[in-house]
Amino acid sequence: MEIAGTDLKKVALNDVHFALGAKMVPFAGFIMPVRYSSDLEEHNTVRNAVGVFDVSHMGEFFVKGAHALDFVQNLTTNDVSKLYNGKVQYSCFTNNNAGIVDDLLVYKLSDEEYMLVVNAGNIEKDWNWVVSHTVEDVELSNLSHKLSLFAVQGPKAVAVLQKLTSINLSDIEYYTFVKGELAGIKDIIISATGYTGAGGFELYVKNEDALTVWNKIFEAGKEEDIKPIGLGARDTLRLEMGYCLYGNDIDDITTPLEAGLGWITKLNKKFVASDLLVKQKEEGLKRKLVGFEMVERGIPRSHYEILNSENKQIGFVTSGTQSPSLGLGIGMGYISPEYSKAGSEIYIKIREKALKAKVVTLPFYKA
Repeated sequence: MEIAGTDLKKVALNDVHFALGAKMVPFAGFIMPVRYSSDLEEHNTVRNAVGVFDVSHMGEFFVKGAHALDFVQNLTTNDVSKLYNGKVQYSCFTNNNAGIVDDLLVYKLSDEEYMLVVNAGNIEKDWNWVVSHTVEDVELSNLSHKLSLFAVQGPKAVAVLQKLTSINLSDIEYYTFVKGELAGIKDIIISATGYTGAGGFELYVKNEDALTVWNKIFEAGKEEDIKPIGLGARDTLRLEMGYCLYGNDIDDITTPLEAGLGWITKLNKKFVASDLLVKQKEEGLKRKLVGFEMVERGIPRSHYEILNSENKQIGFVTSGTQSPSLGLGIGMGYISPEYSKAGSEIYIKIREKALKAKVVTLPFYKA
């Protein structure tokens, strides 16, 4: 099916989502399922049982060659040398001003091959950035259009997927992966990663095998009442965990240190604009990304003003929602450092009213 007047890209299972009755919306240059039933029902399905996201809009770049390690090490903030075969790492690309080009996952496939998984809306920008740093003995390939990605998330994810593979999924530690057979299809990357905090796996599948794998997952999950999950629930799930969303919480003009990503920013190595981050750390931050919970009843939204007790603006909200798991308004935003300590009283301007909130330590949701 088509959405009139658009030239949006489609994932391989586009027609399947229409057939399932999903509400399809433009997102990051793709037409994507935002929900199949309700955001609340889908959120709770993932927290309490198991659901499947089709996140095939994400981008996958492959870096091969004798200098692959040095190449990725120079482009990303985390220490790639710490990776071993089968290990995944969360990281960032920084631009020449130390802003975040994108946040990404780095997979070590072998000593001379890495997979970089980037955000859908940044595929073209990221690819141009990576290519602009090409060196000898490094081969780059963008296979984003050839791969599908399914996130099977929730406490029952292992039980469902175990029916489809002889690999002992319980042995796959968090942020590691194996490559093997699942649902009768060989060479699937089975990664113990996700964006929900609910546990589970992400499966990288060739487009031609996507429908077979999708159908077999749902067949295997009937007893657990498995459901397809849209981007609406994906957003509330990630926000409850305090995970950043590119374009909201991080962007080209925010640095990893400002975004609370110092833990993936290794300043004992050289990478693009690392010297600027060393300087920023020495001089001190002028703003920090924090999590907050509403004390008074209200739902914070992106771009709302954050105020102090004197009604002076001290920052702005980057992400906000009514937390389905906690039953209260939660959000993240950039504020002046002096207000960033957990327990600090702040106010969110909602419909011209300053409603009380407090800074909290992330994640909001603790299983």
